[in-house]
Amino acid sequence: MVRIGFVVSVVAIMVSVGVASNGESLWQTGSQASLYADRKASKVGDTLTVLIVESASSSSSASTDAKKSTQTEVGPGTGPIIKNIPALGYEGSDQIKASGATSRTSKFVAKMTVIVKRVTENGNLEIEGTRVVQTNRDKEEIKLTGVVRPQDISPDNCVYSTAIANAQITHTGSGPVSSRQKEGIVTKLLRILF
Repeated sequence: MVRIGFVVSVVAIMVSVGVASNGESLWQTGSQASLYADRKASKVGDTLTVLIVESASSSSSASTDAKKSTQTEVGPGTGPIIKNIPALGYEGSDQIKASGATSRTSKFVAKMTVIVKRVTENGNLEIEGTRVVQTNRDKEEIKLTGVVRPQDISPDNCVYSTAIANAQITHTGSGPVSSRQKEGIVTKLLRILF
């Protein structure tokens, strides 16, 4: 009898707790993501990691080699006064040789996270982001805007900067270190004069 009373009270407690609690699933209804899909940026407000790997190199060279020579002769003229003037002659030449070359190489590597600002009609993502790093009194700022195709986003929600259409990447710095990289007043003056 005691056993039956114990079993009935346990069942009554379980029923009352079961009625009072709301059973929730780990899977949200209305969610369109698959349990097996990777979480990639797809809507406004989503974040996306951009791996900036930009490099450029250019070179040009030019050379000039020009020669010019002139020869002129004038003989005595006719008439009583002009026939006494002796023959005159002139020879001259110019030669110019010049050559020059220039080359430039730059490389920019960084990693930053941007935000999806707009989804276009065809599903492309307009992105925008700013990253500011300040060390002591030196401040570096990277700004990036552009358009990304969803198929260019890797499973780990990253995209290379080379896959961004209309990419505008700016990298600026200010502070004591960058100010030391600028020309001084005397150098600027000498450059203007010479």
